[in-house]
Parts: sequence; C-alpha cells; structure tokens
Amino acid sequence: MNTRYGETLAEGALESPSAERNKQAILEVLERYLPATGTVLEIATGTGQHVVHFARALPELIWQPTDVDPDLRPSASARIRAAGLANVREPLALDVLDARWPVSAADAVVCINMIHIAPWSATPGLLRGSAGLLAAGAPLFLYGPFRREGRHTAPSNEAFDASLRARNPEWGVRDVADVASCAHEHGFDLAEVLEMPANNLVVVFTRRAGSAAG
Repeated sequence: MNTRYGETLAEGALESPSAERNKQAILEVLERYLPATGTVLEIATGTGQHVVHFARALPELIWQPTDVDPDLRPSASARIRAAGLANVREPLALDVLDARWPVSAADAVVCINMIHIAPWSATPGLLRGSAGLLAAGAPLFLYGPFRREGRHTAPSNEAFDASLRARNPEWGVRDVADVASCAHEHGFDLAEVLEMPANNLVVVFTRRAGSAAG
C-alpha cells in the first residue's frame, strides 16, 4: 500500500483525494486548449484518476499516461481497466531527466503536481523533453502550487513549501517567472496563467514556431 494516497482500492487502484477534487477544474482548462484529435502525453500520472477522467470526457483524444514511480503505474493501469476506456494506453515508465523518452511525438503534454516534488532539474528536463515531441503551437500544461513575483499566493502554500523543503532541500514551490524563463529557453511561450481552486495555478505554454528542441 502506498500511504501517500490513502487506502488501496479494489484491483490495486489508489485514491488521491486532491486529484478527485481538482480533476474537473483542470479538465475545463484542458478543453479550451487541447486539439480535437491527437495524442496527449501525461507526465507524472500518479493514481490515474486524472487521465481516466480526462479520457472519458474527451474520447476523440488518445491519452498516454506515464510515471517514473513503479508503485503508481499499476494504480493507473487498474483504473484504466476498470473504466473500460479504449482511448487510454498502458502507462509507461518515463523519467523527465532521461535523454530519451519512450514516446516519439505528442500533440499536447499535461503535467500535474510534479515540479514542486522534484528537484529543479526536473523542470528543464520536462521542458526539454516536451520540446522534442511537440509541434509549433502545441500546448504544455503545468498544474500545481506556484509562487508569483517571488511571493507565495497563500499562507497554506508557504507552509506547504516549507514542508517540502524540510523533506528534501531540492524540492519546493516554483516561481512562475522562473519556470517561464526556463520554458522560453526551451522553445515555449507563456500563453496563460489561470487561478485554480485551493490556491493552485494552471500555467499554459505553447511551442514556439521555428524553435529548435531543447
């Protein structure tokens, strides 16, 4: 049992209460930017709650979940099987720090609640790898807590940041400006920053035309 996600559910699926709360709000943002058809790569799939919810709502898209954690991929697999969704592929092992990813192309990339619970190197890794997959104009979505202009958006986020850094000094809530600067270096333009429930943000980037990968 993975205690980070509470009780183990039937067939090996794990449950994240926060994923259950935020999945619909995130979906409503994705619907504004995702193409009508194509493949969406999800980085750090976790329990699989998000990808199943998104795939059910957007059946014309093919969803490719991935996660670096071998304890979490079976949960996503279990949820996909239970949902009976034909437009979700089997979760793949993907580490954003790897030079080669196990996918060759995508029409959009979604990454939820990852960059703050990883070293900073994961952010340029994510951007570099995504740049190698996405065509000009394709979207990249980041969701989670962020700082803005060096300040936390809420006391709860400041406390969360402190707890993350206590667990691992390389972790922490990132500043939108730092992420946007890194994204620009890797061929992305900042398209929109949207406020979300529970003091989180969705930060949307688009692949810049004429920009070399990485």
